Amino acid sequence: MLKKRLSPSELLLIAVNLIPVWGVWFEGWDPREVFFVYCLETVIIGLFTLVRFAIAGSVKKTDVWNKTETTVTKMPTLFFMVFFLIHYGFFVAVQLTIFLEVSGAERSFGISNPWQFVTNFTTYLSKPNQWLLLAFVISYGFVMIKDFLWTGAYKTTPLNVIMFEPYGRIFVQQFTVIVGSMFLGFGAGKAFITIFVLFKLLVDVLIDYRRIISIAARKQALAESRKQ
Repeated sequence: MLKKRLSPSELLLIAVNLIPVWGVWFEGWDPREVFFVYCLETVIIGLFTLVRFAIAGSVKKTDVWNKTETTVTKMPTLFFMVFFLIHYGFFVAVQLTIFLEVSGAERSFGISNPWQFVTNFTTYLSKPNQWLLLAFVISYGFVMIKDFLWTGAYKTTPLNVIMFEPYGRIFVQQFTVIVGSMFLGFGAGKAFITIFVLFKLLVDVLIDYRRIISIAARKQALAESRKQ
């Protein structure tokens, strides 16, 4: 289900994502470093999700965690945050581990584990790619301010919607990390980065996850009402 219209913040994300395509083709950027940035982007999205939890939690102290025909279980915001941190963090660790091993980055850059990479990322990124990472931070900050704070969405967005929104990109990256690492190993980094970015934009920007989640929730509610 694709979005019919893109907001200015989504157009900004498209522009930022096209920068590395230009960089690897015309500025000589290392495709492996560029993919490092995209792995770190996943971490950035997780951190912004925790911030969104905290902001939404300032309005609603609890929210629905599980709903059955007879009971509704609510949990505090802190529970959602801790669950997300552990669950999402596990996926990120798996993704980084696969990339470091399959791409040969562990041997080339001397990175022994994902934690070392995340905590010392500036060591493995050139200045242009550090600026690219900063551009992602700024763009996601802008998106959060404009689409989450300014619109007042933080007052009404269910916590489970906030929690599930980042997972679309995780599942895509789990697949592309494996395939992309092989491309990088064979020296086809430019082609991979181009295909990856286009596919990533489709998943991250063009697919309307919030609408999909809302429709699924309405269908579930309707099905439960019919049973009663």
